[in-house]
Formats: sequence, structure tokens, C-alpha cells
Amino acid sequence: METMIANPPEKPAPEKKESKTGAIIGTIVAILLCGCPGLAICLGGFITLFGVVPYNGNIGSSYYANVPGWAGAPLLCLSIILIAIPVIVGILTLRNKKPAAPASTPPGEPLPPAS
Repeated sequence: METMIANPPEKPAPEKKESKTGAIIGTIVAILLCGCPGLAICLGGFITLFGVVPYNGNIGSSYYANVPGWAGAPLLCLSIILIAIPVIVGILTLRNKKPAAPASTPPGEPLPPAS
């Protein structure tokens, strides 16, 4: 007599989940290289904008003045850009991407009539 050994059913391959490790590392690096300096520059920009940053106008004398307030505006603009970079990097790399929509009709078949 022949013994029939049934092959066990094959298990479907598990779906690979996208690893977000690289995205997380990239976001952390962007925060450290852009976000932290951006916050420091923002603080300096606000202090300069209020006109409380002193400087010595003449070397070797006791003449002191304040940096003009308008000098803080470029610092604030630069800080906004530097703070926005990690936000954009985080959003673009950590978002869930939508799967591509399958084609509704195969390329060889005619289109159905419009109703």
C-alpha cells in the first residue's frame, strides 16, 4: 500500500512592514542640527528686536550703545526657516504613504459604455 503524505499548506509570506528607523534618525538629526540652533537664534532675535543688546561703539572708551531693533528681524526670519526644516522632514518621512491605486481596467479590454 502506498501511503499518501499530504504536503502541508504553504504559509503566505508575511508582509514586510516599512522600517521607519531611518526616518526617525533623520528627523532627530534635523532637530539637532536645525531645530536647536533655530530656537537659540530665535531667542537672540527677540532680544535684539527689543533693543536690549549692548555693544561697545568705540574700542578703548566707555561709550556703549544698543544694537538697533531692526537687526533682530533677519535673525527671526532665519530662525523660522531653521525651525521649519525639522517639522517638514518629520512630516514627509514619518507619514503613512497611500498604496498605489490598482488599474481599474486591464490595458487590453475596451472601456465600458458610459451611462
